[in-house]
Amino acid sequence: MIRNFIQQLRKTAHLARLNLTEEEEELYSKQLEEILNYFQKLQELDTSNVEPMAHVLPLNNVWREDEIKESMEKELILKNAPEIENNCFKVPKIVKNI
Repeated sequence: MIRNFIQQLRKTAHLARLNLTEEEEELYSKQLEEILNYFQKLQELDTSNVEPMAHVLPLNNVWREDEIKESMEKELILKNAPEIENNCFKVPKIVKNI
């Protein structure tokens, strides 16, 4: 059965462009088998009376009404900028021209 996991692992590693050593393949295939076996155990549980949920804790989003408010003064905001250019934040260029 581990051979099937190794084949699947090699295929997935190839698609992810990962170069795995034989030791890593062996380790990860064993771990994958353990994970999938655990999921198989979970499939055996009767969840027919379990209510679907998005989170294990009873959390709800807290929404507030949108309100129009005054913005901060531009000069006050720009006061924190390390560099300013044309009355705006100046940031380093990170994208090269092609």
